[in-house]
Amino acid sequence: MLGLKLPTDPRWANVAEKNIEEILTDHAYCEQKAASTAISLIIGYPEKSELVDKMTALAREEMGHFQMVHNRIMQRGLTLGRERRDEYVHELQSYFPKDGHRDKRLAQKLLICALIEARSCERFKVLSENIEDQELASFYNTLMVSEANHYTMFITLARKYYDRAKVDEMWEGLLQFEAEVMAKLGTSERIHG
Repeated sequence: MLGLKLPTDPRWANVAEKNIEEILTDHAYCEQKAASTAISLIIGYPEKSELVDKMTALAREEMGHFQMVHNRIMQRGLTLGRERRDEYVHELQSYFPKDGHRDKRLAQKLLICALIEARSCERFKVLSENIEDQELASFYNTLMVSEANHYTMFITLARKYYDRAKVDEMWEGLLQFEAEVMAKLGTSERIHG
């Protein structure tokens, strides 16, 4: 369903579980950045009413997820660490040229968001099926469903606001590029790479 070209090795969950403070901190900031991205899309494209409505709801939901992750950090007697640079997202953002028609740039941004959500969904599934901490396994299973919904929403919006055939072509290229990025980054104690 997600179309990812390079699946996560289930053994990544062992790395994650041994570094749970790192994973939870990274995850918290992923949620916060997703909310910020939704807000920036509203600011950049205020005339697109459906986009504004969906991004408003998404920003609220992502901040709710941030709070849920932060609560788990505190319940474990840990503290939220400092934000880390997300190399995965930085690499994905380098894929598309920074020029082009405004609607094409919107479609590209939406596709990058879709891919981030797809990879998050896949990683949460790996965590939910492979970590020993049953409370976290259940938590990640719940979030997996949410991320899948976000992925489909972003793809649908990209197809709404730009030519579908071109969106599908850009999506295939981005998927191939993402596999190369994951081959380099995919084994660390990070949600994406």
